[in-house]
Amino acid sequence: MAINWITALKIVPWGEVLNAAPQIAQGARRLFSDTQKQQPAPSPTPRAAQADPSEALRARILALEDEQRASAVLIQSLAEQNAQVVRAVDALRVRSQRLLAAVCVLTAATAGLLAWAVSQ
Repeated sequence: MAINWITALKIVPWGEVLNAAPQIAQGARRLFSDTQKQQPAPSPTPRAAQADPSEALRARILALEDEQRASAVLIQSLAEQNAQVVRAVDALRVRSQRLLAAVCVLTAATAGLLAWAVSQ
């Protein structure tokens, strides 16, 4: 089982993963900090002194749209990396199937040679 993991680690394009890592980490930090910001509680002021509520709602909607875009970029980047891992695992699956077939052929050949040597 350790051989499969070693082969998997060799197949992964680590250069691309390492090049993308800072962008992903930065996006994750930005997304985390944006979602953790506390909205200040509205102060109990008279209605006439408050700003236009529709402007506050528009500003909040724009902020939410920005957060959604940042999330989408991060998710897309993670999806691309996930696709690379899936391709690497699929290549490993094919290699392990070929290796299993080769081992079966060699086992059959060894058994045949052993039977032939015993009969001589």
